[in-house]
Amino acid sequence: MKKTVSLAELHSKSAFIIDMDGVIYHGNRLLPSVTEFVNWLTDNEKKFLFLTNSSERSPRELSLKLERMGLDVSEDHFYTSALATASFLKSQCPGGSVYVIGEPGLVNALYDAGLSMNDYNPDYVVFGETRSISYEKIEHAVFLVQNGANLIGTNPDLTGPTDAGIVPACRALISPIVLATGCEPYYIGKPNPLMMRHALKQLDVSRRDSVIIGDRMDTDIVAGIESELDTVLVLSGVTDLETLNKFSYRPKYIMNGVGDIILDEIPLLG
Repeated sequence: MKKTVSLAELHSKSAFIIDMDGVIYHGNRLLPSVTEFVNWLTDNEKKFLFLTNSSERSPRELSLKLERMGLDVSEDHFYTSALATASFLKSQCPGGSVYVIGEPGLVNALYDAGLSMNDYNPDYVVFGETRSISYEKIEHAVFLVQNGANLIGTNPDLTGPTDAGIVPACRALISPIVLATGCEPYYIGKPNPLMMRHALKQLDVSRRDSVIIGDRMDTDIVAGIESELDTVLVLSGVTDLETLNKFSYRPKYIMNGVGDIILDEIPLLG
């Protein structure tokens, strides 16, 4: 007889912190049973926050993206690594300046935090995911770091899931700057505890009442473990059961997708 796991304890949690890429969607395709899961959160009056390491889009843009897929989620339910990066730099260097390689979601977050753009002698070089990367931008960033600018990465993800498959993410894209300068960046996104503290503060909950749901062992799950949150790994994104066995730590729950969360019990996986 196949073993099962009761989800009663999970259902008792008051707050759910949820990754997006590989959990809610791949590219522009909503994953199975996501609508039912979000409806369950709302119907059961759960607090929830979509916490993404992606720095490309603002909360408003993410809300509109889900709306195009048929989900109505207000922008206050989103928090990104761009916002966390901007908050960190504002606390470290109020009114400082940055040279940015990234998309509008990152640039606008930095502007809103009171930081200015500077391609001559910035305090920081800030790197986030972008599809408009060029050799000239990499070269200029290398010169700036060599001249004393501090290097910041919005997140440490090597890869990310899309409709077409796995693609390079921030840590892979920033590597030419790291290799050329010998300077290791400070990464803001998960599993950095800064990101988790921002999420818990925004939800106004304790870690004991919260759970994190993600598809990556090296960011989502380890972030939950180190922040003492219960963890749910979904196999709808980067991690599969074979990859899971390469890690020396385990999530509390393993599920095929977020649709399993609304069930009373699930098969024991892994």
